Amino acid sequence: MALEWVVLGYAAGAEAIMLLLLTIPGLDAIRRGLISVIGSLLKPFLSVVPFCLFLLMDIYWKYETRPVCASDSCSPSEHLRHQKSVMKSERNALLIAAALLFYWLLYSVTGLVVKIDVLSKRIEKLKARD
Repeated sequence: MALEWVVLGYAAGAEAIMLLLLTIPGLDAIRRGLISVIGSLLKPFLSVVPFCLFLLMDIYWKYETRPVCASDSCSPSEHLRHQKSVMKSERNALLIAAALLFYWLLYSVTGLVVKIDVLSKRIEKLKARD
């Protein structure tokens, strides 16, 4: 199960890097290439959404089926293991939220940058016509 979290972490990291490269000012010279590369990667990265939903269901299943550790019935080591499990589940839920948020931001920002490029070309065309 750890490999799935590593893959999701790399996907979220790649989305964050692409978003950062797309929004850094001063990269106008390579922005057109970035837009085409990111636009072609948006469809494969859409697979992050069902993958995140699957992992979220896995977290929920583990939460529902975990053994209950009442205050007097657990040894200190069992209590510590229970707390570690809860913290790992919370960390993984944050990773899922970050991956989904980065994908949504990347999709939205790419669309906005494309619209800005189209509008700037229109403005240049109108200025050249006048």
